[in-house]
Amino acid sequence: MGGHHARHGADDSAPMRWLAVAVIVPIAIATLAAMVWLWPSEGVARTAQESGGEQFNGRVLSAETTACPEGQPVGERCGTLRVRLGEGSDGEVVETPLPTGPGAPPITEGEDVVVLRFDTPEGGEYAVVDHQRARPLVLLGIAFTLALVAFGRWRGLSALAGLGVTFALLVYFVVPAIVGGESPLLVAIVGSAAIMLTVLYLTHGFTLSTTVAVLGTLISLTLTGVLSAVTVSALHLTGMTDDLSTSVGLSLEINMEGLLLAGIVIGSLGVLDDVTVTQAATVTELAHANPAYGFRDLYRAASRVGRSHIASVVNTIVLAYAGSSLPLLILIVSSDNSLGGALTDQVIAQEIARSAVATLGLVAAVPITTLLAALTQKRVQELVPSGATGEG
Repeated sequence: MGGHHARHGADDSAPMRWLAVAVIVPIAIATLAAMVWLWPSEGVARTAQESGGEQFNGRVLSAETTACPEGQPVGERCGTLRVRLGEGSDGEVVETPLPTGPGAPPITEGEDVVVLRFDTPEGGEYAVVDHQRARPLVLLGIAFTLALVAFGRWRGLSALAGLGVTFALLVYFVVPAIVGGESPLLVAIVGSAAIMLTVLYLTHGFTLSTTVAVLGTLISLTLTGVLSAVTVSALHLTGMTDDLSTSVGLSLEINMEGLLLAGIVIGSLGVLDDVTVTQAATVTELAHANPAYGFRDLYRAASRVGRSHIASVVNTIVLAYAGSSLPLLILIVSSDNSLGGALTDQVIAQEIARSAVATLGLVAAVPITTLLAALTQKRVQELVPSGATGEG
């Protein structure tokens, strides 16, 4: 998110506030109506979880290792764990096999673990599937909150509130609606609009500059959705590139191509609003610094700032996607495939599509938002006397 402070003055005058309200209220009503229409029925999101077995927390009492049978990969650990389920010393003690295979968590005595119980014809069977991470995550969250509030103060608190809104909308609307069978792309655009409307005003205040950023973000986000749909269709991407995505698509009957589009849209939102807020704030500051600037002067000066911003943000996008796909990149580099063959593979082509479409949306966001902001500032100068344009 951009971090400009709203300037009080012309853009906070009564006529401009009413103009902002007149523009944003219909968008907010349309977004709310779309959310009500797409809202998932109760219990839809629990379908997959209920079929996966009952989950318990437990503590490992002992870990006994034994020789692995023939045919097991070298380096594997085989054996039995004794785990006490629940908290305290009164829980049931069960035996589970030591987790093996790629990605299996290394388990030792005294560790807190997550245990799954599966129903079989012979009765219930237990398996340790992961470590418990609640305590370290809580400590990390506390450190994150304290650092953000200590540095950002009220801005930090508003940013935390914005994160809460984003998380709530993703968990209680976007994901359940997609699982419930709604169009992932439509859900992503509506959910992103709701996040944007709430978070931008919560973080930056109800000013004309923020309203311009909201409009620029919404237009660019819609364009990103259209571009992603065209790109995914042209490249014949299915969204099923690994075991996890295949499992999600088959077990939950989700349109994985649509889920890929939704991921591109939601992933682009965080960078888009940063660019649009910066551009709107830049035009506002330029207009206050030099009221003699005309529309062209404002547009050209702010566009120069936007070009510099885009140059750094594009690299950020590529590095973010590269970081999330680092194991895949290592596998490709270490293989004997040609570079051309590797790049056209669906797995790599999907990441290239994500980066390219997000970049195109960002590039479009700069002129769109700058144009809206420059037009708005000239309208401000016409409505408000020059003496009222200073800081309050």
